[in-house]
Amino acid sequence: MPVNRDESGRRSVQAETEVPGTPEEVWEAIATGPGITSWFVPSEVDGRVGGAVVCSFGPGMDSESTITEWDPPRRFVAEAEGETGSDGPKVATEWIVEAKDGGSCVVRVVHSWFTSSDAWDNQFEGHTFGWMAFFRVLRLYLAHFRGRRGAPVQVMGVAPEPREEAWGAWTRPLGLAGAAVGQRVSTPADAPPLAGTVEAAGGAGSPELLIRLDQPAPGIAHLVPHAMGGQVYLTMRFYLYGDDAPAAAARAQSEWQGWMDEHFAPATAPGAAEC
Repeated sequence: MPVNRDESGRRSVQAETEVPGTPEEVWEAIATGPGITSWFVPSEVDGRVGGAVVCSFGPGMDSESTITEWDPPRRFVAEAEGETGSDGPKVATEWIVEAKDGGSCVVRVVHSWFTSSDAWDNQFEGHTFGWMAFFRVLRLYLAHFRGRRGAPVQVMGVAPEPREEAWGAWTRPLGLAGAAVGQRVSTPADAPPLAGTVEAAGGAGSPELLIRLDQPAPGIAHLVPHAMGGQVYLTMRFYLYGDDAPAAAARAQSEWQGWMDEHFAPATAPGAAEC
């Protein structure tokens, strides 16, 4: 998405989507810790002006911001230092919920920062594409699992470029290569359990799968490859729901990371010392 610039020096990017649900239901999903955790990453939200928003993207990878405006169920703004590096500008992230006819809402996220430099433009343009992928998860969550608390899982493997070949090498042994929207899929006996219906499938230029699960538990699986630094990072996320979700998530984390480590472990640099 293009970067918008105004005369004051403010730069911004935004992404939006339409989702099912009332403003109150959508607010619960995008402005509370349990709600955000159920479709994005493990998060905590202290819902008030001056409260903290903490999103955990992995060990040692927490994103922290402070709420500066809080108007449920319509809008909140959180500001963060250090999102663009130690010498970068402060970044404000605005979340907006707009009610639509027919029982749906538009969700809009706007990142804005003040600078005369274009040094961070590409970074924030990339953020908007990332939000569109997560918004597909959000729509599926609100359509089928609205209000239910999710147990998230993330596992990752690494493969050599090009991305399309890495995607094929990943999905073929799982029985997912070429899967189409509406298709029932399941993994073979020599892979951890995964079964459900394909809800979204990216094309040749943007490989991605979004699957509504009944195994290993009711939930959502999101598979996507990212090319970066001469490698392809194969990311698999699960959001599992129900009373048994925490136990199912723990099993899935162990089984799927073990499978990834066996098939797509990062290469050890030549001559690297072993601990």
